[in-house]
Amino acid sequence: MRLDDLLHVLATRLPEPPSITPLHSELYAGLKDTAITQVTADSRKVAPGSLFVALPGSKADGHQFIERAISSGASVIVVSESKVSSLSALVKDNHSIAILKTSNTNRAFAGLVSAFMGMPAEKLTMIGVTGTNGKTTVTHLIERLLEDAGHSVGLIGTLGVRALKGCNPDRVVHENAEATYDATGNTTPMADELQQILSSFAQQAYQAIPLGSDSQTQSTPAGISHVVMEVSSHALDQSRVYGCDFKLALITNLTQDHLDYHKSMDAYCSAKERLFRALKNQPDRAAVINLDDPWAYRFLAATPAHVSRWTYGLKSSEANVRATDVDYKINGTTFHLITPVGECRVSSKLGGRFGVYNTLAAIAAGLALNIPLECCVRSIEAVEGVRGRFEVVSQHPFVIVDYAHTPDGLQNVLEAARAVMKPQASSPDQKSLGRLIAVFGCGGDRDATKRPKMGRIAEQLADIQVVTSDNPRSEDPQQILTDILSGIEHLDPKRTYVQPDRRTAIRLAINLATHPNDVVVIAGKGHEDYQILPTGTIHFDDREEVQTYVAESVAV
Repeated sequence: MRLDDLLHVLATRLPEPPSITPLHSELYAGLKDTAITQVTADSRKVAPGSLFVALPGSKADGHQFIERAISSGASVIVVSESKVSSLSALVKDNHSIAILKTSNTNRAFAGLVSAFMGMPAEKLTMIGVTGTNGKTTVTHLIERLLEDAGHSVGLIGTLGVRALKGCNPDRVVHENAEATYDATGNTTPMADELQQILSSFAQQAYQAIPLGSDSQTQSTPAGISHVVMEVSSHALDQSRVYGCDFKLALITNLTQDHLDYHKSMDAYCSAKERLFRALKNQPDRAAVINLDDPWAYRFLAATPAHVSRWTYGLKSSEANVRATDVDYKINGTTFHLITPVGECRVSSKLGGRFGVYNTLAAIAAGLALNIPLECCVRSIEAVEGVRGRFEVVSQHPFVIVDYAHTPDGLQNVLEAARAVMKPQASSPDQKSLGRLIAVFGCGGDRDATKRPKMGRIAEQLADIQVVTSDNPRSEDPQQILTDILSGIEHLDPKRTYVQPDRRTAIRLAINLATHPNDVVVIAGKGHEDYQILPTGTIHFDDREEVQTYVAESVAV
């Protein structure tokens, strides 16, 4: 692709395109016909004919690797306007290389990749789900609604990437199936990887091709029409999804997380708002908003005037889609569903109040996408669950594994577990309740202010707390534990146990579950099958640990 053609596509087919101009216009005239073979921000992947974009990074600045990119054969370099003054000597010595400048290298990179890949998102119906908690569950529910309605669906998110064929309403699939995903490095992939995935979807034969890898994993050809993806705040702040024209944007909730990156809740919310602000101002676009969330007004205000608005909730009578008469059970929930197009009773296998919110979000999205209400409900009721989300991994003792890693997430999962422990009408004796045992920790190199809050929540909601390591990363695990314990007001040794080794902590909790009605909640890692320690990454899966230990105990 010619450089001039690439810049023309960027300027004419993308909304609010970033300005990209030659550093020296007199040199550009002779270089505008330069052939571009790839667009990359990784100097290690540069080959002859590459366009290299120097991106800012948390650990390294791409401008430090410009000379490496040039020596590897880059034909075009895109730099930040703020760095121009330090590049004069480099430009002077390289008249055969087109050097362009822009005020926003992240946005320019995403736009250039999208343009180079042929604007794949234009060929797909894009659905973006953001929020602190619930993104994975909601995207899987929407995926199921669309597939059962006959659409072929691509899914991108925390669990990875997968494609489903659609037109198969009789399928019986437990959403925990692990072999159906191809892993990605981030909840929302980097712009180049994302556009490559979308391009493969748009070409109607999904292939998981890791960038920079020679390996190719062929999945079932799907003729993909719809893409449901989790859109993280980091991705929005870094413009990773620029170039994606979303038909529907959905917000689950906004609670404290990632403040190590965003610094404030206002900045965190502003990043999330970008998904809604980017919606085209026309009625065939839709915004789905949790009206019970305290930040809902921000997302309503961010939504363009002519975009269709769908709201949902349990508390607000003004919500379009809402639930009443909710009954929480050990194997799911039932509730009365009220929508603008009808009412009915719903029986969902998803547990807890947050499970109801996630169900309402998906149904609102389904209705916004013109899926009939009865089809939405039928699909929701068929879903068994999502891996690592309030997943029951043992019945004796009763053990739940959940990804909850924020204060709000931990509170939700503990409240959900407590709700299903209520005594039956035939057994009002409180002793039949058993005890709620919580195993949890906090990640290292992340927002430290949430650690004491999570300790306090566990103390308030659980009968016994087992404080342990999550993913300590480069931090001292003992310091993380100390931070958590600082939020616990009464350090009762009969209620609070500290065990840095997560395997030992899980086994301790299971041993403590001596009453037939005790419930153990293991929070923080959910679907993850690894643990990041200061010494490196090891294989570790909470679900495996529980099942292995329970099996060993039964054998003994």
